[in-house]
Amino acid sequence: MTTSSRVDFPPPTEGTVPLEVTLRRRRSVREFAADPLTAAEIGQLLWAAQGVTTDRGGRTAPSAGALYPLELYAVTSKRAMRYLPGGHGAEITTERDLRHDLMIAALDQEAVGQAPLLVAVVAVPERTAAKYGDRAPRYADLEAGHAAQNLLLQAVALDLVAVPIGGFDDEAVGSILELPGGQAPRYLLAVGHPRT
Repeated sequence: MTTSSRVDFPPPTEGTVPLEVTLRRRRSVREFAADPLTAAEIGQLLWAAQGVTTDRGGRTAPSAGALYPLELYAVTSKRAMRYLPGGHGAEITTERDLRHDLMIAALDQEAVGQAPLLVAVVAVPERTAAKYGDRAPRYADLEAGHAAQNLLLQAVALDLVAVPIGGFDDEAVGSILELPGGQAPRYLLAVGHPRT
């Protein structure tokens, strides 16, 4: 990690779009306008995936044993950062645009290189292993799916479009994001404003 600066996001808000509407409108969209997302939009998306919702630390996505074996990394044209759920902020991990490298690691899927925001959902099964043993990777993967769906539905509520991407070289993505040992990417979510 090349820097330790922090970004603070505006507090998450409550929208007015009914859940049923977001479910109906959610589609995988792979083309984006070039407009960057605001800090409020990025923060709201990350909060939807892993935000803290209770005084005891409960989060938006269910977690086996409330052990939270996920990390979220947000990548924009200017930087990459690791979401900090407790303070609703992010630690900047690099001040470079990693999207092109991630696109190559994602088997040249253009959506990865073009999206104004990429969110990498990363599993840390060891956090769950102490309680659940060999089932820890399964539970981490299930939670990754919960978090990804939350983010995708939040994107719809914000009038954004997104696509979940599971086809990528795990080792290459881990290297590009400079993930610590024991962390493994599970999902890439490309998000942006609709092109038209």
